[in-house]
Amino acid sequence: MGLNLNDKKAVVAEVSAQVANAQTIAIAEYRGIEVGDLTVLRKKARESGVYLRVLKNTLVRRAVEGTPFAGLAEHMVGPLIYSVSADPVAAAKVLNDFAKTNDKLVLKAGSYAGKVLDKAGVQALASVPSREELLSKLLFVMQAPVSGFARALGALAAQREGAAA
Repeated sequence: MGLNLNDKKAVVAEVSAQVANAQTIAIAEYRGIEVGDLTVLRKKARESGVYLRVLKNTLVRRAVEGTPFAGLAEHMVGPLIYSVSADPVAAAKVLNDFAKTNDKLVLKAGSYAGKVLDKAGVQALASVPSREELLSKLLFVMQAPVSGFARALGALAAQREGAAA
């Protein structure tokens, strides 16, 4: 059963609200995916803070009209699942990671920072480490000199004790 006009307006408003806060949108064709697999994908998306929905393409075109994501409209053909996130990497990462294990999900396109990305661009964006990963790497790099200095002082103190004995 189709949506009535009020339902369509509500969907466009909901998607517009998500798009207004988004940095990235990734889209993929989901033809032939089993319901159980789609449930797993939705769970991963929720855990990553990604808005993930199967939507009518015409409604999404209306929602992205006049936004930096408007260039994606030409790729909105066929049965698509939309991944939208405020995190620059999360939307692409969720779909890309799932597509690695399920060949029925085919990445089509995406948009980041006002630029439309093809499949390879979405995969490249998905391979960028998340903010948390980058912060932990930075912290490790910052701690390395301090811990090395502490080990050197400990070794020097051990040598002096050995020489004094």
